[in-house]
Amino acid sequence: MTATILAVNTGARRSNPVSNRLDTGIFKTPVEGPVEIRDPGLRGQGPGSGLVDDYIGDDQHHGGDYQAVYAFNRAELDFWETELGTSITNGTFGENLTVDGYDVDSALLGEIWRIGEVRLQVTGGRTPCRTFAAVMQQQGWAKTFTQRARTGAYFRVLSPGFLQAGMEVTVEFRPEHDITVSQAFRAATTEQSSLPQMMAAEPYLHPELRRRVERALARP
Repeated sequence: MTATILAVNTGARRSNPVSNRLDTGIFKTPVEGPVEIRDPGLRGQGPGSGLVDDYIGDDQHHGGDYQAVYAFNRAELDFWETELGTSITNGTFGENLTVDGYDVDSALLGEIWRIGEVRLQVTGGRTPCRTFAAVMQQQGWAKTFTQRARTGAYFRVLSPGFLQAGMEVTVEFRPEHDITVSQAFRAATTEQSSLPQMMAAEPYLHPELRRRVERALARP
């Protein structure tokens, strides 16, 4: 499989559209030229984002090594353009990578992408927050986005380097299990009865999802 990076997007520090919330970097725009990709380290203990010059405000709930890079499918943005009747430019959903030619939500947990010298590993989907809902200015957006269950994917940075628009994505590794980003997101939200099935993706479970799976397995 090969796909293309349409845009690499970063966000500067801006006021949060939700009152009494920390400043945010969700307002992302495409960058001209290469952007440095690095492992940001543990959540709350490093720069937050895996992209240099990409701001993370609430570093207790966003960013860190398991949410270092966020990718979203351009075809899904096009779906929402039609659904909402508004223009949605690359970066609008707060994604770092806008991807063309691959269904990001069908990526498997633990899947590894190679983009030039950069290697990224899929860790899971994106849970919509109040800031995202405020940016979209759509009544009930968090619920609507959750029900759609096509959230884009978060990645760990396995190998650092530089990314820019136009680079080709190659899936270097796909695990033997069949748990997709979308399936894992539904298990954590709207289909929690399927949480025990997520153990098939061990050892590629995000630590937070693993804890939820373990609690589900421990119930009588």
